[in-house]
Amino acid sequence: MKDQSVLADWTMEKFIPFDPVSKRIEAHLINNNTKEELWAIKGAPQVVAKLSSDPDVQKKVLDTTDALAKRGYRALGVAESKDQGKTWTILGVLSMFDPPRDDSKKTIDDCKREGISVKMITGDDTAIAIETAKKLGMGTNIYNATKVFPKNLDPDHVPADLEKLIAQADGFARVFPEHKYAIVKTLQKQGHIVAMTGDGVNDAPALKQADCGTAVAGATDAARSAAALILTSPGLSVIQTAITEARKIFARITSYTIYRVALTMNIMFLVVLSSILLNFQPLTAIMIVVMSLLDDLPIMTIAYDNTYVSKKPIRWQMKKILTTSSILGVFAVIQSMLLLFIGYMSVKNPGSISIFQVGNLSQLQTIMFLQLVAGGHLLLFVTRQTRWFFERPFPAPILFWAIVITQIFAACACYLGWFVPRISLWMICEIWIYNIAWMFILNIIRMIIEKVQK
Repeated sequence: MKDQSVLADWTMEKFIPFDPVSKRIEAHLINNNTKEELWAIKGAPQVVAKLSSDPDVQKKVLDTTDALAKRGYRALGVAESKDQGKTWTILGVLSMFDPPRDDSKKTIDDCKREGISVKMITGDDTAIAIETAKKLGMGTNIYNATKVFPKNLDPDHVPADLEKLIAQADGFARVFPEHKYAIVKTLQKQGHIVAMTGDGVNDAPALKQADCGTAVAGATDAARSAAALILTSPGLSVIQTAITEARKIFARITSYTIYRVALTMNIMFLVVLSSILLNFQPLTAIMIVVMSLLDDLPIMTIAYDNTYVSKKPIRWQMKKILTTSSILGVFAVIQSMLLLFIGYMSVKNPGSISIFQVGNLSQLQTIMFLQLVAGGHLLLFVTRQTRWFFERPFPAPILFWAIVITQIFAACACYLGWFVPRISLWMICEIWIYNIAWMFILNIIRMIIEKVQK
């Protein structure tokens, strides 16, 4: 209004905020001077148009809205009533241009490259949704939710034909809260991991149901409470960063799990089998304590390791992880038992083995201590990725140097007799050559496992 002072004559007696179901805002006002009553509404044009009893006016509102939508403009219908809502006069249609953020297209393109399918779910008109999808490089196979979803929709029991449509569609427009919830739940039933973004109260049920509900910056408290992830700055670019970091964390956890299970199997079976078959304890108590301390340093640095980032969504496959770690553990046991047997035969039958000579059983314990420390840490290079250990991504410097430092300490301890009986430098070199040879063997086995389990 050109003369804003006119508004001072009016007092608002009642205000009905926006409702995602009714899709409108309503205010009841009274003139302080004339006591004239005025009810005003603004909301979705199709909702406001229904308030008029004139079919021509209804058609004009809808035609105007469609024309604006095809150009990417949103529309807001405005109406007034002077008889307490008995009859309404359509005042007009306000147009608004709400373009996507500058980073939206790049974020969506990045998500597609990560193997993620992106669907548009909006309360806007179908034409607006299609026009926006074109600008973002998304699919334009977008349906009007009010037409394809049944009126008495049970979100937990969606018809089979609608389930198929939800999977194939690029998006839905004119959606209600129950439509969003039904879409998320249907996709989950089809085996998808579903993430969703939202900012309003009407998004809360779907955000809560999604595997990763994301409340964008400026979202309502209801949306933030229902979401698993809350963005504190405008834009969606951080989502792609979150996906990359999450996949790195997943890879590190997988690497740690495989390594830990295989190493535990190696130590456990070595001690048990040696005691049963040879009546010999391969490790002393102090060796076990020192070995545990030396293992802790590299294990802690796994959290900072460089990892291969998967190009498609990944799931926690416990069966695959246990299979991989168990097979590697079995071959690690063979590696340790073979060395133990060679060393034991050298002690019991001096001169029977010319290359690898062990003076006594105490030295054999030191040999097994070094083999488990060195072989265990070399095993970490094998478990951290599914390809050759010398290919990219290379270990993070903190992980690499943590292993180097622990190996230097272990070698010095064995050579100088710290905590363990002393062995020669040549014997330390022989153990390292043995472990490096097995490192290649275990790496080949790891790649075979990955190929079979694909």
